[in-house]
Amino acid sequence: MAKIAVAHGDGIGPEIMDATLKILDKAGAQLEINEVEIGEKLYLQGHETGINPKTWDTILQADAFLKAPITTPQGGGFKSLNVTVRTTLGLYANVRPCVSYAPYIDTKHPSMDVVIVRENEEDLYSGIEYRQTPHVNESIKLISREGTEKICRYAFEYAVKHGRKKVTCFTKDNIMKFSDGLFTSVFKEVAEEYPAIENEHWIVDIGAAKLADTPENFDVVVLPNLYGDILSDVAAQISGSVGLCGSANIGVHGAMFEAIHGSAPRRAGQNMANPSGLIHGAILMLLHLNLPDVASKVHNGWLATIENGFHTYDIFKEGISKKKVGTKEFADAVISHLGSLPKKLPAVHYEPQTRSQHVSHSDPKTVHSRELVGTDVFIYSRDTAKALSDRFGGRTIGGMTCKYIGNRGAKIYPNGMEQTFCIEQFRLRFMRDKCTLHDIITLQKELTEDGVDIIKLEHLFDIDGTPGYSNAQDIAK
Repeated sequence: MAKIAVAHGDGIGPEIMDATLKILDKAGAQLEINEVEIGEKLYLQGHETGINPKTWDTILQADAFLKAPITTPQGGGFKSLNVTVRTTLGLYANVRPCVSYAPYIDTKHPSMDVVIVRENEEDLYSGIEYRQTPHVNESIKLISREGTEKICRYAFEYAVKHGRKKVTCFTKDNIMKFSDGLFTSVFKEVAEEYPAIENEHWIVDIGAAKLADTPENFDVVVLPNLYGDILSDVAAQISGSVGLCGSANIGVHGAMFEAIHGSAPRRAGQNMANPSGLIHGAILMLLHLNLPDVASKVHNGWLATIENGFHTYDIFKEGISKKKVGTKEFADAVISHLGSLPKKLPAVHYEPQTRSQHVSHSDPKTVHSRELVGTDVFIYSRDTAKALSDRFGGRTIGGMTCKYIGNRGAKIYPNGMEQTFCIEQFRLRFMRDKCTLHDIITLQKELTEDGVDIIKLEHLFDIDGTPGYSNAQDIAK
């Protein structure tokens, strides 16, 4: 018997969780359910991530975690529980199937069947942020080779196991050449290992437009965290409704399953909410627990229910729907259709599958050359660009020379333009041959003594003979 941790959540969460668990029980799922409390109540008790530390024991001992939506209180100091669970347990792969159910659920894309595979641990969702000056905030975007390789290989393995024909990667590598550029290059490396699976890459802006316009041209789409979050919601909505889609969060040491929609507190307690998203999350959980027969039974029962016109208010449409039902009644309708197959919508039949091995082929012990060549000094200054250029441009301090001054990535020195709008955070690039940390310490000391308000330093390295830092516009090393 599989052991699962279950969180009823906030808002509509308890209602849709009760409906989902009732369906699983009637479908014959042999599950040991261990309830845990997370969400708004825990936030208000002073737990900044919405979870009591003692709850981790229950989650860690479970084979899977089924979670209803939660409410995060407004205001500062509260951290995303989802992000906390994903990063703490290493749930690096977020999988969101987005399927249309035309003509029973309204959509402009009746043949859509796209799976979004989203990287779950890195990117801007690392939550590393700073307020550098009164008017300048910073978020750090982290993309690693190891994290990228795991998610790209997962996407191709998913395609192989599920009979998919193509994997598409979306990034913005024409602008973010280091972070997104790494994601793209690793995707292409991994793709070579799967010659039977077609692969392609799109710049994320035009790729998003194509996905929204002609989703039938896509199959499996793999993306960094932020793009994946946004485009999985877009894909879910154009397939019919965000409220229908479930989500799997998969890692080496655990798995969490949920609906992708929020807690909708305005609809709580009214027996109106559509439990379909959480039902689909539970189906993904059943597959993870290697219960394909029960997963098939629940999924086909849901399809037959939709096909026979039992619809909640959010998808009800005159002329197509036959009966508007509440949360409890929808669950009862699915239960009444367990063992039935849809007549027009494609029925599903899941087979037992081996678990992914989560193999990353990168060797972290590989030796790379890494040479320190300088540092970028970020400063807080209300001076004009011209005043800073006159003060520091070309100046040698502590043996290091100021080669470049920038503001928000725009060049101020050398040969800056007076039309460039500047904020109160500037970047001064100091470099020298055979640079050492001692040189940088000396530079920082002399700048401080000169009254410079230093925010932070970002050291510059040549890695394997190639600059490991971005240049601004036409400024060369």
